[in-house]
Amino acid sequence: MNAYVTGFAAREELTLSRAEAYIHQHRFERPTLVIDTQAVARQYSALAQGLGRAHIHFAVKANPAPGILSTLAALGSNFDAASRAEIQMCLDAGATADRISFGNTIKRVSDIAWAHAQGIDLFAADAEEELHKIAAHAPGARVYIRIIVDACEADWPLSRKFGCARDKALELIALAKTLDLRPVGLSFHVGSQTRRASMWAPVLDQVAAVWHAAQAEGHEFELLNIGGGFPAFYGQEIDAPMNYAAEVMAQVTERFGDVPHIMAEPGRGLVAEAGAIAAEVLLVSKKTDSDLHRWVYLDIGKFSGLAETMDEAIRYQFMTSRDHEPTGPCVLAGPSCDSADVLYEKQPVQLPLGLQSGDRIVIRCCGAYTSTYASVGFNGFPPLDVVAI
Repeated sequence: MNAYVTGFAAREELTLSRAEAYIHQHRFERPTLVIDTQAVARQYSALAQGLGRAHIHFAVKANPAPGILSTLAALGSNFDAASRAEIQMCLDAGATADRISFGNTIKRVSDIAWAHAQGIDLFAADAEEELHKIAAHAPGARVYIRIIVDACEADWPLSRKFGCARDKALELIALAKTLDLRPVGLSFHVGSQTRRASMWAPVLDQVAAVWHAAQAEGHEFELLNIGGGFPAFYGQEIDAPMNYAAEVMAQVTERFGDVPHIMAEPGRGLVAEAGAIAAEVLLVSKKTDSDLHRWVYLDIGKFSGLAETMDEAIRYQFMTSRDHEPTGPCVLAGPSCDSADVLYEKQPVQLPLGLQSGDRIVIRCCGAYTSTYASVGFNGFPPLDVVAI
């Protein structure tokens, strides 16, 4: 079966992954994400080898499927949780509290207290009020300060909502001490889907400047959280995960030396390539007889798992049973009655010209940020089913 890379006319022969083979052998009544837990384990091993002394804290938000969490827990992974529910899922999967960090900088007071009662001792913050909340409801806890970074070259930037500027970070470190918290270090995020390890360099330079400024003020750090950003394959060339991680760590060591504890929070880079979605073509049409592009409507859209097609930032790959046929450009859209539910239009997708209603279409490398983004039932369409194999 050939695979068509979105946005490119060229076809390339690809071997079916285990998840894709499972889809090929089964029928599904509605869109279903199939996750290969063996692939998750292999990716974890590759990243762990490349990261060396850094500890993996899987970003649970990428995909909290029980099969993924239990697989990673059994391998000794740590976890980055963003909510009480994610913490509970990690505990249920077999992770102990000392392997879970509460990495969301925006937390409910009741969730801070609950997490601390469970034994969670490591919290993220980027504001004075958050430190006061943690001090009141998780007294004596370890905290790390998230800082804003510029010069992001990621396909999915994360630079605005979270973090604080250099001077504010230094103030927060000092404040944490006065609140009897333990400010152990800094965190940052280069942005999701940072395709080349070299793109980390300017970001690491900014973080190192804050790190060394804090040390000059007498603060002793023991933890550096380098966040995520590890990429998945969506048709553009990326390095093998072990090589990518090793290059990142070489840059970290060059700037920070022998930091006692380094955290890495891969999400997409750990689980995306382990997943594939079985979907169906609902309609193929043209708006006018002279229209150069067909419209292809799927039974899955932005509100049912493909939210990352927003602004066409993430370009998924597709496979069909007609991939031996001639192809042509098309606009790809979801099934809902919301006009925003258009997946790819600025850069049309190449799909077989013979594609028609009822044809199966497989979406590749979508094990991350799909099921977690699916709505409960917008327009009455059910959330994305998940099968772990």
